[in-house]
Amino acid sequence: MALSIDPGLRERIGLRLRIAREGAGLSQGQVAKKMDLHRPTISEMEAGRRRVSAEELMELADLYGVSIEWVTSPEKHPEDELNDPVLLAARQLGDMSQEDLNRLIEAIQMLKK
Repeated sequence: MALSIDPGLRERIGLRLRIAREGAGLSQGQVAKKMDLHRPTISEMEAGRRRVSAEELMELADLYGVSIEWVTSPEKHPEDELNDPVLLAARQLGDMSQEDLNRLIEAIQMLKK
């Protein structure tokens, strides 16, 4: 018995990967370099013309700061997780130097007092 797969699943995953990549402020070229892939491979994934392996999905979700569930779930809207202010801030923290992170932590501690 063959497993029935939603025909739009690959396209939906591709769209969410593109939205997440853009939300993370990365280009397709940057992602390809980090994952040791060719840029057209990332483009094909985002267009839904190439399957994304489980390993690639895990790496992409981690790189973009989103959950695998968000990328694959038909119930959640793409903007739900990307517009969460805590997640938006967390994605920005990944690009900061350790020195800037330390200053930010100090500023947050001062604000909490």
